[in-house]
Amino acid sequence: MVRTSKESLPGWLPFANRVVRGLTRLGLNLGTIHVLTVPGRRSGEPRSTPVSPLTVDGRRYVVAALPECDWARNARAAGRGELARGRRSSPVLLTEVADPAVRREVLRAFPVKVPGGVPFFVRLGLVTKADPDQFAAAADRVAVFRVDREVTTVDREVTPVDREK
Repeated sequence: MVRTSKESLPGWLPFANRVVRGLTRLGLNLGTIHVLTVPGRRSGEPRSTPVSPLTVDGRRYVVAALPECDWARNARAAGRGELARGRRSSPVLLTEVADPAVRREVLRAFPVKVPGGVPFFVRLGLVTKADPDQFAAAADRVAVFRVDREVTTVDREVTPVDREK
């Protein structure tokens, strides 16, 4: 039986998440860890959590081992957020991946690209070890979000038509 409740997570996790967010605000880079901030689905207030983005076939993704955890539900509702590493942050669009093949490929890459995240998957009973095939088999039990850089009007290239305006 797969345990996917909050009781499955270590009791120290909320404290560790606060420490990681604080260290990131100080400008420290912590391995693969970034801080994702999304608006709360009810309050609209910013909610931050550490995540480890990974790149597969040229696209960035984040994985929520608990698909109904607060940050995943907020990301689903908002579809956007801010991804920070150290003192650098950028606005991002978050799109939940529905394609099972893409989800499997992202999960297959996870234990190699984000080895620090493997113990959480093991603790939740999604996998027993850092085996890419086990991770791929768990793809239908987690949430995978594609992370795209949000293009703002400042980022947008000025075209000849814009210059005429």
